[in-house]
Amino acid sequence: MHSLLSKLHLPFQRQWPKWQFHLFASALILFVNNGAFYKILLESYPWTDYPLFVISVSVLALMVTYLLLQILALLIPDKWAAILLVCTASASSYFSSQFGIIFDQDMIRNLFATDARESADLFSASLLIHLTITAAIPCTILAKLALYKVPRITWLKHNAVSFITTLAVCLVTVLPQSAQFASFFREHKAIRYQLTPVTPLVSLFKYAGKVASANAHESFQTLVSYADIPEEDPNRELIIVVVGETARADHFSLNGYSRNTNPHLSQEDNLISFTHIEACGTSTAISVPCLFALSGEDKFDADTSKYQQNILDIAAEAGVRVLWRDNNSDSKGVATRVPYEDFRSPEVNPLCDPECRDIGMLSGLQEYINASHQDTLIILHQMGSHGPAYAKRYPKEFETFTPACQSAELNQCSQQEIINAYDNSLVYTDYFLSQTIALLRSNSDKFQTSMFYVGDHGESLGENGVYLHGMPRFLAPEAQTHVPFIVWTDKGSDIDIAGTKLRHDKASSHDAFAATLLESFEIESDAVLKAPSLLVRK
Repeated sequence: MHSLLSKLHLPFQRQWPKWQFHLFASALILFVNNGAFYKILLESYPWTDYPLFVISVSVLALMVTYLLLQILALLIPDKWAAILLVCTASASSYFSSQFGIIFDQDMIRNLFATDARESADLFSASLLIHLTITAAIPCTILAKLALYKVPRITWLKHNAVSFITTLAVCLVTVLPQSAQFASFFREHKAIRYQLTPVTPLVSLFKYAGKVASANAHESFQTLVSYADIPEEDPNRELIIVVVGETARADHFSLNGYSRNTNPHLSQEDNLISFTHIEACGTSTAISVPCLFALSGEDKFDADTSKYQQNILDIAAEAGVRVLWRDNNSDSKGVATRVPYEDFRSPEVNPLCDPECRDIGMLSGLQEYINASHQDTLIILHQMGSHGPAYAKRYPKEFETFTPACQSAELNQCSQQEIINAYDNSLVYTDYFLSQTIALLRSNSDKFQTSMFYVGDHGESLGENGVYLHGMPRFLAPEAQTHVPFIVWTDKGSDIDIAGTKLRHDKASSHDAFAATLLESFEIESDAVLKAPSLLVRK
């Protein structure tokens, strides 16, 4: 018995060479925290058909993880480097396996842009259990292992040999199956993006580099030389833009959805729902600044856009009175240079129960409008349908579809319960928009009034095992990119409703928003716009 116990304790009694420690830690990370990676790998390359290739990919993944650990260990002590990688892999693997999240640069940016209130919905008992099994226990094991202490010269030699050996193993693994790997690297990016902690950390380093580069050139860039409203225009415009959160167009009954998620808007005259609008991103951190940018999706850069003139700056330059009210995390840099009001607390928002409701942003707006004697633009940034706690996004009396998932742990609910809760949040958005229209209609005697509602991005609700949003744009399903765009205007407006309705099925994108807003205020400028307006004027 004593001999057996001695063997069991041997790994903790002996001193480990660093290369062995690094290799063991890398193997622990790969095989404990990469369930999502292997799931999608084996779906594309079944073990029965591709056993040698699956083994080769595993060896390559192990070597890449090993190389990453070696590089990190040059900066911080070996154990801390291993523990950091384990914890990163553990956290990212949970969200990858539970929600299908991929941690590319945009997702890293989204993490930094997410506030504590939104993050709180993601913490759960299952996350705690996952972290205990895949992070706390492995980290405890690694912390207990003793390492050889070697002189610095020897340490440098060992590292050089280890780097060369790692690269050699990678070459020996790839070259015999170079044709298969060429196809793998070209056609299966989704598999590679699931490898953790490699993808999250590489994305973090790339994101940090982009931010540093953008901050190094942070002087404000003016993109237009003039912006004016013609003096012969006698009408004052009052336009409210509602920026929706996590709204997918195919769940709006206005667009043909079988459930009545738009009981109020469907009763409105002079309302148009554009059915084929593509979002320029799959996360708020990208889509919202892109929506208000002049560059268009193809040239948009989230890190430099905050230092560039956007459509709100141009409107203000033309003499439009601009106000941004926010019940979300923030404006993502869009409203930096215009008046901004935060409605996420009961001190400001009169309708919190305890969640501060979007409709609270209408509070006090009539007084603001009464004091306005010029063209006026108001932006209301919703909390909308932000997941995973969809049931928090609406008051109980709006729970139209039941049973609705009441938990932020989506694995505790059926897909239909998740959809029910999500659709209920859209019913509440419908009510909020109807109240916004009512406010505008009551001011139609003093202004030409209009409302634009545009979703920032969509949401996956379990299709193909994917939840939430934020997937890389080139991999994202239509559920995350197909968004609603609704226009309402009063009868006295010079927007041609009949003519504009003829365009409601035309394919367009967020790129059209800038031109649509400028045309609504009849602003003349030398702005170079990427897409034409969605509207037809009388």
